[in-house]
Amino acid sequence: MKRVLSLSLILLVSLVVFAQSSRISLDGLWHFALDPDSVGREKGYATTQLTETVMLPGTTDTNKKGIKNNNQSETTHLTRHFSYFGKAWYQRKVNIPTAWKKQQIMLFLERTKPTILFIDGKEVGRCDDISVPQVYDLTGKLTSGIHTITLMVDNGNSVPKQLLGSSHAYTEDTQTNWNGIIGKMYLEASESPVVIRSIKTHTIASENKVHVELTMSGNQKQKFVVKSTVCGKNAICPPVEHDGYSKKVVNADGTITLTYTVELGKKAMKWSEWTPNNLYTLKVTVEASGKTCEKETVFGLCDFRAKEHHFTVNGRTTFLRGKHDACVFPTTGHVAMDYDDWYRYLSICRQYGINHVRFHSWCPPEACFDAADELGIYLQPELPIWGGFDEKDLWLTNYLRDEGRKIIAAYGNHPSFVMMGLGNELWGSTELMADYVTDFRSRDDIGYGCRRLYTFGSNMYLGYKGVLDGMDYFTTCRIGGEAWGDYNTHVRGSFSFCDAFDGGLVNHEYPNTTTNFEKAINGTSVPIISHETGQFQTYPDFDEIDKYRGVLFPYNMMIFRDRLMKAGMASQAKDFHTASGKWSVELYKADIEMDLRTKNMAGFQLLDIQDYPGQGSAYVGILDAFMDSKDLVTPSRWREWCNDVVPLAELPRFTYSEGDTIRWNTLVASYTANEDVLKGKPIKWEIFDAERTLKAHGSEVLSYTGNGVSHVSSNTFVAALSDSNKPEQLTLVLSIDGTEYKNTYSLWVYPADTVSVSNITKNIITTDTLSPHILKQLQDGAKVLFMPRKSMYANQTVGGLVQTDYWNYRMFKTISENNKKPVSPGTLGLLVNDLSHPIFINFPTQMHSNWQWASIVHESRPLIMDTMREGYRPLVQVIDNVERNHRLGLLFEFMVGKGKIVVCMSDLSKQQQYPECKQLYNSILQYMNSDRFVPKDTLPASSLQSLFESEHSSRKVQELRNISYD
Repeated sequence: MKRVLSLSLILLVSLVVFAQSSRISLDGLWHFALDPDSVGREKGYATTQLTETVMLPGTTDTNKKGIKNNNQSETTHLTRHFSYFGKAWYQRKVNIPTAWKKQQIMLFLERTKPTILFIDGKEVGRCDDISVPQVYDLTGKLTSGIHTITLMVDNGNSVPKQLLGSSHAYTEDTQTNWNGIIGKMYLEASESPVVIRSIKTHTIASENKVHVELTMSGNQKQKFVVKSTVCGKNAICPPVEHDGYSKKVVNADGTITLTYTVELGKKAMKWSEWTPNNLYTLKVTVEASGKTCEKETVFGLCDFRAKEHHFTVNGRTTFLRGKHDACVFPTTGHVAMDYDDWYRYLSICRQYGINHVRFHSWCPPEACFDAADELGIYLQPELPIWGGFDEKDLWLTNYLRDEGRKIIAAYGNHPSFVMMGLGNELWGSTELMADYVTDFRSRDDIGYGCRRLYTFGSNMYLGYKGVLDGMDYFTTCRIGGEAWGDYNTHVRGSFSFCDAFDGGLVNHEYPNTTTNFEKAINGTSVPIISHETGQFQTYPDFDEIDKYRGVLFPYNMMIFRDRLMKAGMASQAKDFHTASGKWSVELYKADIEMDLRTKNMAGFQLLDIQDYPGQGSAYVGILDAFMDSKDLVTPSRWREWCNDVVPLAELPRFTYSEGDTIRWNTLVASYTANEDVLKGKPIKWEIFDAERTLKAHGSEVLSYTGNGVSHVSSNTFVAALSDSNKPEQLTLVLSIDGTEYKNTYSLWVYPADTVSVSNITKNIITTDTLSPHILKQLQDGAKVLFMPRKSMYANQTVGGLVQTDYWNYRMFKTISENNKKPVSPGTLGLLVNDLSHPIFINFPTQMHSNWQWASIVHESRPLIMDTMREGYRPLVQVIDNVERNHRLGLLFEFMVGKGKIVVCMSDLSKQQQYPECKQLYNSILQYMNSDRFVPKDTLPASSLQSLFESEHSSRKVQELRNISYD
């Protein structure tokens, strides 16, 4: 009892500090009780002083309340130390000042779950808002003196099931389904008889004006005076004063709406990604009976429009270089509510060339919009739904409609809020979707058109329905359906194996930089954004485990680390991460450049530059879950292909023989506001060797005619170069003179006079089978090159995969099997274990996959080598996923008896039309004919034979379903 009385005293003392102001902060210590059985009402929790305590703002997780987790086997997502699902009660006393008598009083809770509010034990209201602040009108309900505020917060079945089961507003995959109150929380009173409730601004940038809609509450008969001042928020500009209003309307609910227009003058500042400092602050003062009420809002003059295939900002064409956001905050387990956190997040996005963020099935808080305004980032929030849009579920449809209206009302003034979607990968009634969009547009319009663009949903119907009437733009992976094996409707380069034959264009096509998506986009009538582009998985970095010191813990990573240890490859973890990650960077470059080369493409939304810790653990980012670098690529290099200006080379291939002609077209994808940077500037091309020696160069003048994709030159060519009659990796650099803009491409040139295979195979047995006769010759001292046919040894191998596995092997294995589609090989690229090995003297490479390996890998079947000793490393290893952890070999060698064998799991003899296959074949043979052919590892013939005959068992991969495919 003594402890409870002391707590009450602390609360009262803390309130005295705020009693003299018009706002009382509710931050601090609250009484608390869990109510998992929903008995709180019956037992009178609202009328009884609760005995536990928590700190607010905060959650049950941050306060270590709920069910303590003892499950350390979760690999689907990060694990909460404490979890809770259901009702929880929060209670504290407040001391209402005498000065607040007869004033309008509001309770503000910036973000929480559905709540019921009690004052002194009596229920006074409920609010179900989860995307916007909850605001309770307590006018007349709080007299002077001490009162008890009790809030029942419900993160259980208080919202439609579809939200709980999928949306990133609730999912355990990322921010968790927390219970609590976060962000700002306070009581506020206004002494004015007329109180400003909201300000809606609608800017017309082309006319340098802002239309204002002011909503007030109070005595309808009260006389008042309205004054408005507009001034630059960051930039120095003369203030603009405006008195009065043009129109007054008394609404059915008793509120008053005023409308008027403020002219900003000919020198008004325009806001955009290029000019983010050009923000205005509108301050409105209403005076009545000698009392004033003031309210401010920030806005920017920004006309964001859809014009045919493109987006324009204040009349200038832009290209959306976007990222997907899934509310990943591993320290708190809930969305960040502070401006500084969001400024850091979006600043990092900017460092990597990102100018757009799409919020997958959730809406961020005010602080995010504030930071995006300051940094020039275009935002697309969504309704909190993923999956079925069931028009028969009235609770769902009414709830979502109400959330959408409130999102527009709460954040609609922000210039960064330029787009809105209805949710992620929706199915169901398209008529209802169209009705929602019509409704939202009407509420977003104060008589001067709609303030932003709308679409039915991101990747609605997985793109199969194409563009529908009512969409301002379409975010999708494809535009309509087509036959399996065709790619004509695709607008991104990578897919799962259940969604596209062979995983899409990046994995299937012979490597080039000419492919684009014009076929799919031609004939559409709205801007097209590539949906969730990339999803190239990397092996996890187990050093990251130590960073988890908050409410979530990576038992998934620890389990993956333990699996690798049991597989005998723990010492390779860092190399797996680096090799798979470096290759994923090149894959992202390829996919992004397909979009940039497409003249009528409007943008992309990457999935993602940030890791996604859920859905089976999808480590697809170049940054980790904390938005920290994984040391795979620098921001400056990433911006070579993700920037407002990108020079592009259209190359039919990356590999050449000496004497071939390297031909390319030079393009520039330019979406800049600084035309002088480009006009009349030469675009240079240079070719360097591995030692950065300049081998060839030239230039063309860039004819800049406006934003878009420009052809600089066609059919630029240079003879394939090699001075030393040795294979070389060259670098083609395109750069715009006097600017930071450049782009680089790796090319490989091989000698033309490669020694004839027949001349170097005289002493080598080349075979595609390990017959008893071959094994006998091997043991007796023969040199054997074994390259099995692709159709052989299906039970001892996995498939060849050029790209790193899409998103997550566990989830898409489940989806593919349930939909009777092929399962991805599931691998994560190559690891060359010894770059100094003499087998690579005539095939220079990096430690990770590159484009010269693509055709070799595509026609391969890597061998499962789990029975080899711990620590054994093939010359070229294929990195497996965290579910199977096979030791996989692409190229390896052994001493067998008196003989020596090299095994290549890609039959190079059948791929001699490709210079890279021909060169690797020759490099292997020349090595085998040299005195350096001395394999370090010895293997009995029986063990070698067993590798190709014994069937291997893999651990059972647990099913993991996805709502988009159920």
